[in-house]
Amino acid sequence: MSQVAYLTVGKREQTKVQNRQAILDAAREVFGELGYEAATVRDIIRRTGLAAGTFYNYYRSKEEVFAALADDGARRFAPILKGLRGKGTSFGEFVREAIVAYFEFMADEHVSWMARRPAGEMQPHIHGETPEMAAVFAEVKDAIEDAIAEGKGPLADSEYMAASCIGVAREVCDKMLMRRPIDTAAAADFAIAMILGGVMGLPGDKR
Repeated sequence: MSQVAYLTVGKREQTKVQNRQAILDAAREVFGELGYEAATVRDIIRRTGLAAGTFYNYYRSKEEVFAALADDGARRFAPILKGLRGKGTSFGEFVREAIVAYFEFMADEHVSWMARRPAGEMQPHIHGETPEMAAVFAEVKDAIEDAIAEGKGPLADSEYMAASCIGVAREVCDKMLMRRPIDTAAAADFAIAMILGGVMGLPGDKR
């Protein structure tokens, strides 16, 4: 490949990254101002300044844009979760720290979006699992398996455990974001109690 061709390809890829980021930034603003239900693809396109055809080169609907936003959030949260592992804490302490970190991350993430959306508007659910969401699931599952191996966790199915922990955290967090004001401490305490309370009913050491 010639240098000119290489530079052309590089510029094209850079333009794609910039366009995709412009769409996601615009979607955050539009969802924040109008709420997810009222927002339309046309609203997002208008905010980007891009042509409609350019938008549809990347996303086919506002649902796909929302999934991309969720995936981007999961990608940025994964390192935070990973940093909580390997600290020598008990299984219960890991759950507490992970839940608090997740709830605080989500509250900060949506300070200009969900925190301003109409009170009581339901959080849309992503159908299927994005690659970054799968990575977060794997991180939680690995943490549970480490705890089991060290005799600090319940002797139960790690996939079921990870799914249960994430499910409780996600549902409680969704309700938290619908309330005004958003109370991360109360929501986190409730989710932690639900998760650890369920864990106590499983076989094995729960230190």
